[in-house]
Parts: sequence; structure tokens; C-alpha cells
Amino acid sequence: MLEIRPNCEQCGKDLPNTSTEAMICSFECTYCRDCALDLFENVCPGCGGNFEKRPIRPLKMVQKYPASGTKIFVPKDLEKVKSLSEKLKSIAPEKR
Repeated sequence: MLEIRPNCEQCGKDLPNTSTEAMICSFECTYCRDCALDLFENVCPGCGGNFEKRPIRPLKMVQKYPASGTKIFVPKDLEKVKSLSEKLKSIAPEKR
């Protein structure tokens, strides 16, 4: 089950369960759309995978399975990220 992390790990922007701006990789690294697509160029700085729009957990299910309240804020070294993005951004996610 997804944690539904509450913020962008790069810029700290709030991304509650109802956010349409949240993007995740297959390991659930969570970033806002601006960081995921513009800054990281659709290459996760942690695993090198791509990002997808995070689903929104239905409100009736949030009561039973609450979203995480633990903020993760670990900004990445942008020089290292740029190098990784340059290597992988032109490769389709399914071939990385």
C-alpha cells in the first residue's frame, strides 16, 4: 500500500493526499510536478526510474488507511542529478 507521503522531498511543497501535483517513482520517492518533470527531467534521482502521477486515495479509505504524516525533506545535489538526468532522460523508462 502506498504511504502517500505528505510533501515534495526536494522543495518541501505540501502534497496532501488530494494533491494533483504529486509524482512518484516505483519506490515511492515523492516530488511535486515541477521538481519531478522540470528539475529532474522525469528521471528519479534515487533510482533512475521515471515518475508517474500519484493516485489519490479515496476519502472514505483515508479514514481506514491514513496517508503518511511523516515529512521527508532530502534535497538532492543538483549537479549529480543533472549528470544522471542527462544519461537517462532520452532512454524510455521501460529500457532504463
